[in-house]
Amino acid sequence: MSETPPPARPFLALGLRLASVAMLGTMAALIKLASERDIHLLETIFWRQGLTRPMAIAWVMATSGLSTLATRRPWAHATRGAAGATGMVLNFLSIILLPLAEATTLGFTAPIFAVFLSVMLLGEKVGPYRWMAVALGFAGVVIIAQPGDGHLPLMGAMAAMGGAMMVAVISIQIRDMNRTEKPLAIVFWFAAFTTPIAGLFLPFVMTSHSAADWALLMVIGVVGGLGQLLLTAALRFGAVASVVVMDYSALFWATLYGWMFWDMLPTAATWLGAPLIIAAGLIIAWREHRLSLSRPVQGTAG
Repeated sequence: MSETPPPARPFLALGLRLASVAMLGTMAALIKLASERDIHLLETIFWRQGLTRPMAIAWVMATSGLSTLATRRPWAHATRGAAGATGMVLNFLSIILLPLAEATTLGFTAPIFAVFLSVMLLGEKVGPYRWMAVALGFAGVVIIAQPGDGHLPLMGAMAAMGGAMMVAVISIQIRDMNRTEKPLAIVFWFAAFTTPIAGLFLPFVMTSHSAADWALLMVIGVVGGLGQLLLTAALRFGAVASVVVMDYSALFWATLYGWMFWDMLPTAATWLGAPLIIAAGLIIAWREHRLSLSRPVQGTAG
């Protein structure tokens, strides 16, 4: 017997997505603090992922039961894990190398890369609305990065853009996996595949830690896992197109934590470029929503 989908509760979905963004924004600040305490990136990833598995198990045992985590597509989870691990390394590296606001804003380019990938990998037709959004978004990137003047570390900017591209790749993978897999199963198996891989590097990168360091790593794992679970819960009660706008509240948290911990506010270039990137993402999300409504009838490009 198929599971009855939960009723749509758009305001609950928006609230859960906002809470998820707050958790993940907090995790980003803590990752940057951990790097300043000489905790290696790969060790941070190990604890970030390792604590997600027991949290996911506890979540499903309290709600839908362990059968939710069953899968018949281990290879799909493995390839998603490889892409996700690559994206996580790049995104965490950008957080470490760049100011939080700039790293966060460049991460908003994921929908722009998704347009390119949908053309190259899925053969989708893209019309003027989405190409206009792509141009708008990359104009914002150029304004923020200011190539050639040393405004941002080149390695950090490249990591942020690479991480955003991997998020776009992952979004295509998850779109396919959602046909047969439950969202919590995707979260669980991602952690299950990546934790042992990160663990292989621990003997080479792990150092002795103070109690404060251990507390920081545990909080990163708990806050990151909770953010991922809240994001999944949001999609149970609202469509992606209706909640994705909440993702841009991450810039508030990045600005707040950047000011609190590093006495650093976004530059004028970021304030000029960020609205262009955000507008591009919103246009793409709006157009995707419109196309999803019309595809069963006419499949119009946009």
